[in-house]
Order: sequence, then C-alpha cells, then structure tokens
Amino acid sequence: MKIVVAPDSFKGSVSALEAANAIEQGIRRVFPDAIIDKVPMADGGEGTVQSLVDATGGHIRTHRVLAPLENEVDAKFGILADGETAVIEMASASGLTLVAPHERNPLRTTTYGTGQLIHAALEAGCRRLIIGIGGSATNDGGVGMAEALGVRLLDENGKQMPRGGENLKKLRSIDITGLHPAIRETETVVACDVNNPLTGPNGASHVYGPQKGATPEMIETLDECLAHFDGVLTQTLGKSFNGIPGAGAAGGLGAGLMAFLNAELRLGVDIMIDAVELEKQVEGAFLVFTGEGQLDFQTAFGKTPVGVAKVAKAHNIPVIAIAGGIGEGAEAVYEAGIDAMLGIVQEPMSLEGAVEDAVRLIADTAEQAARLVVIGSGIRIQ
Repeated sequence: MKIVVAPDSFKGSVSALEAANAIEQGIRRVFPDAIIDKVPMADGGEGTVQSLVDATGGHIRTHRVLAPLENEVDAKFGILADGETAVIEMASASGLTLVAPHERNPLRTTTYGTGQLIHAALEAGCRRLIIGIGGSATNDGGVGMAEALGVRLLDENGKQMPRGGENLKKLRSIDITGLHPAIRETETVVACDVNNPLTGPNGASHVYGPQKGATPEMIETLDECLAHFDGVLTQTLGKSFNGIPGAGAAGGLGAGLMAFLNAELRLGVDIMIDAVELEKQVEGAFLVFTGEGQLDFQTAFGKTPVGVAKVAKAHNIPVIAIAGGIGEGAEAVYEAGIDAMLGIVQEPMSLEGAVEDAVRLIADTAEQAARLVVIGSGIRIQ
C-alpha cells in the first residue's frame, strides 16, 4: 500500500517536513508496512525555500544583504539538488518582518537585498530561479532589485537615483546594458497568488501600502511614482507592465521581475507541484494526506491542500487534509477535491499549547484518519 503525505507547514509551529513526519508516525500505527512517500509542500510564501530543499535534497545558503531600510541582515536562499535551481523568498531580504512597526515607511524601503540574493544565486551557477514574493515591506517597483543586478536608474542629471519608492519620481532613464549577463540564459518563475495591477485603486500602493505603513498621502505619492516608473519602462523596453495581472504584487516587484528578468508569474502551489514532480509521486497511491495550519474559505483559492488535491483527483485518489484549525467556509474545500478534513485539537487547550504540542496532535489525528479509512474501505488490520 502506497500513501503520499504532502502537507504545507503549520505556520509558526512545524515545518512541512516536520508535519509530514508526524503524519507518517500516525499512519504507521495503523499501517506499519505501508510505503509512505513524504513530499513537503508550500504555496510560494513563507516556508517555500525550506520545503523545496527538504523535498529535493538541496541545501541552504546564507548571504549578507541590505534589508528594506538598508541595514545589513543575513538572508537565506536554497539551491535544489540539481544544482541549477535556486529558490528565493524575497521576504528573507526585503520582508515586512525585517522592519519594526514604528519604522515602516514604503517611501524609503528598497528591494535591493532581494536583488543581492538573485545575484548570489546567479554567481553560484544557478540558471533557473523560483522566487516567492509574498510579505514585502517595499513599494519600489523592484528597482532596488534591478540596481543590485547591474541596472542603472538615472535621474535628469544622468546619476543613479536614490533608493526607495518615493524616488521613482526622479527617474528619467533606465540603462540595462550592465544587467548581469547570466540573466539572458536564466529561466525565472515567480510565485504570485494575487492579480493586482501596478497602479490604480486595485494596484500595489492602494491595496498593500497601508500594511507597510503608508498613510493616505503616501499612497497617492507611491501610486503616482509607480505610474511614472511604468512610463519610463515603456520608453526603455517598448512595453507597459501596468495592466498585467500580478504586476502590483510585492509593491510592484512583480512588474520589475517581468521587466528585467523576463519572469513568468504563476500560482505558487503550481510551481511547487512541478518542482517536486508531485504528479509522479502520487501515481499508484492508495491515499493522499495533505494539510496546513488553517483550513478555511481561503484554502480553496489555490493554497497547498487544494493544489495537492487537484493532482490526486486526476488519478482518482482520495485526499484527507489535516489542519491546525478549521475556520469559516472550510467546507468549500470539499468541492475543490478534498474528501475529508480533520482538525488536530480534540481537547480544550490554548493556542500556545496546540502550537507547542503540534507534532503529537498531528500524529494522533493522522492515526484517527487512518483508522477511519480502515472502517470505510473494509481493510483488515492486525
């Protein structure tokens, strides 16, 4: 009997691999001789680097970069077992958690550190990049990233303009002749689960600016700066990125990656499914387990459990989801291909207690699920 275990991390508690190990532990109490294939998953957000490294036998590298406010931090990226593919979470270098709440100011923050991570991956010989762009502190259109890769963003005097979203208004021309030469032979895919345009009421500044510390006045300034940036891009590259879905992701980094790295924007879970070859993994499986920290109405919109379920359903394999919590609207996952869901908390306890004891709770819940499978399928166990 083959069972595939493909969970996301339980955010703030256990990694995807730790969750997979716990689910395996519970399953083996019921099916000790089962073939269990563990495939740590993610959806392009936090944990994607670690999940892909764990799933493929890759390794983590640490690189010193500039954080959003240009102080130095140690950021991490992964290189997969093929030695050709690098996985980068922009939040590691340019994320909101790197800026104290009282210092958040998207007029000033920069994606330069993300560019430094990309540069390090290229220098390491990687020619395929997977970049997750959730959780940004920035609103600079990705120009900081581009500068770190050799692009010159020039003001009216032909000088490199200062970093930060508000300085886009000073941009007059873009010189791409110094762009890192390896980019021409590098495939870049970006995990992007939003479809916001670059500017306007649904654009980067208006929708995501407030959580990065933007006041209403800042939002208008930043929106105008991004519109000006797109105008200069159009003059330089002959193409506007403003209306492309996802261009506004991560404060316009989506646009910058498309413009300077010729990146393709895709759903994060779809990128992950391809990277770990989940289609091959589930072939011949009797059952698939997945899971994440919280199952709710949002799960049905492209999060890991539903992505896993779609692959399993193409092979007519039942899917069980295990979750730290089951929230409002979670029943929508049934229509998305998940056959059953179970929450791990079966007794009164605090959130802190559940997080601390997550491994045991996940294992116990997996055992319950496996025993229900025995009842439902008529399998005899010793």
